[in-house]
Amino acid sequence: MPSRIRLRRTVPALLCAGLLLGAGCAGGTPARRSATRTADAADLVLQPAADPGTAPFTASTAGGPALPPDAVPTGSPRSPSTPGQALKRTGSTPGLYAGTRAVPSCDVEAEIRMLAVDPAREEAFAQTVSVAREKVAGFLRGLTPVLLRADTLVTGHGFRDGSVTAYQAVLQAGTAVMVDARGLPRVRCACGNPLDPPDRPGDATAGTGKRWEGFDPARTVVVEPAARPVAELVIADLAHHSWIARPAGDEGTGDRVPEKPPPYTPDTDITGPLPDVPPPASKRPEKPSEPTPSRSPEDCPTPGVPTPETPTPPGEPAVAGRVPARVPGETRCPTPTGEPTDEPSEVPPVPDEPPGSDEPPTSIRLPRGADEGPAGRW
Repeated sequence: MPSRIRLRRTVPALLCAGLLLGAGCAGGTPARRSATRTADAADLVLQPAADPGTAPFTASTAGGPALPPDAVPTGSPRSPSTPGQALKRTGSTPGLYAGTRAVPSCDVEAEIRMLAVDPAREEAFAQTVSVAREKVAGFLRGLTPVLLRADTLVTGHGFRDGSVTAYQAVLQAGTAVMVDARGLPRVRCACGNPLDPPDRPGDATAGTGKRWEGFDPARTVVVEPAARPVAELVIADLAHHSWIARPAGDEGTGDRVPEKPPPYTPDTDITGPLPDVPPPASKRPEKPSEPTPSRSPEDCPTPGVPTPETPTPPGEPAVAGRVPARVPGETRCPTPTGEPTDEPSEVPPVPDEPPGSDEPPTSIRLPRGADEGPAGRW
């Protein structure tokens, strides 16, 4: 029978083991915490453009000029949304985002550095955006810094007490964000928080927090991903009333004028009806046009000489007896004139002097005979 002393030592040990498995104990390995703790489903937070919120991942990396004061439309929306639902816009819609030419809206490298100095924070960020920790820098460098042009409904993620929190939020127009190649906001620059599309339609009228001037729940936008990754986003430079084509993953150094500007002006109300715009395609380098080689003399047919047959490309009529010109009705071959003849076209030139000889030009050598005397020549 075990002694009472042994029982006294065993019971605390079992209790400590239970605590280690349940919530962690001093000297043991803490249990893995939940990667995401979802906030109350009824909460929808209104977040002004410069407000970092209560659980930022990093300090602010937002920079560059803000939206002009008159950039956000006011009054009744021309395309009112269904009550309780936000407007839907595709991430590649021209003018959905704004910016200033050659000026980044966010400092991507600063965001990378701030996450790298805190391994736990960087790991939580990586899990939230579904990449490996060593690929966080590449993920961020693949995003494009821009400004929201409309109040936008998103799912935000904060970092508090070592855990990731998720919440529904409306981001004010003018908020600096980083978007991916399909036009989805993925990081909020004022706090470094990862972003996702909203997990439910959401009713902006129920948002909590201080409302900003011009806030209108009927103008709230939900961004949907483009059908395919796009090589560049067409954004509005409202300060200069112009369009910018910003390459994906570029902070502004590659900004240029779009080859085909949208069929509306940069200050068009993005929450109103928009003309149909062809879906963007991944930009491919244009194949340089090859110069058409001129026909060489060898290509020209020679009269009286049969021309070798050339295979006829499919879909083109066969041409018999001659080589077709590269351009219909045109050829660079010389046109023969007159009737064919066997006589040479030119008289060979007469040499100035006849071929050299050791004999005098008037003498003729006769065959050797009996008479080798003077009569042998005349």
